[in-house]
Amino acid sequence: MAAIALAWWALAAGPAAAAEISSVYTSLDLDKCRIIKRFAEGGGASWACKGFAGMPVRVSEGDLRFFVSFGPRADKQRAARQTLSPFNTLHTTLEWRIEEHEGHKRPVATILRYFWDMDGKKGETLVVTRLGPEDACHVAYVRADGNRDANQMARDIADSRADGFDCTHDEPERIGPAAFVGAIPRR
Repeated sequence: MAAIALAWWALAAGPAAAAEISSVYTSLDLDKCRIIKRFAEGGGASWACKGFAGMPVRVSEGDLRFFVSFGPRADKQRAARQTLSPFNTLHTTLEWRIEEHEGHKRPVATILRYFWDMDGKKGETLVVTRLGPEDACHVAYVRADGNRDANQMARDIADSRADGFDCTHDEPERIGPAAFVGAIPRR
C-alpha cells in the first residue's frame, strides 16, 4: 500500500511553477467515520475517515485533545502526535490544498480549524498540515478568532511552505498570540 501511495505521489508531482493550487472541502464528521479503537484510559478513541479522493484520514482523541493524520501510514506520521496544547475540538470541514499539473491532482496540505479552551479563555486556531509521501506534520498555527484574514493567511502558508517543509527539522510558524497557538507533542 505504501509503495502505491509513493508511486501516485511521484506521478502526480510536477514542476511547482506550472502547478495551480485550489481548495477542495471534505467532511470531518466523526459520527460518519468508523471507530477503529477505543482507549480504556481517559475515554479517547481513534476514527478512520475518508478525505480527498478517498485518502485515509485518521483522527484520534486523548486527554481532551485531537490529533489528525493522513494516508495509509497515518498512525506513524508526526501529525499523529501533534495537537494544540489547550483542550480542543475540531471543525467538521477539512480544507485540502490541491496542486494540479497537467491533469494530475495532488493534495499538498490541509487546513483544519481547532476550537480550544484554556483556563476559561476560548479561541480558534487554523492548523496547516503538510502532506507528503512519507510523513505529514504541522506547518503553521494561525490564530483565527478575531482575524478575518486567517483563512487566506493559512492558504498562503500552505501554498508557499507546505511542499518544501521538512517535518524532521523545520519548526511550525505561529501567527497570533503565542500562548494559544502552540502545539504539544504526543508521546
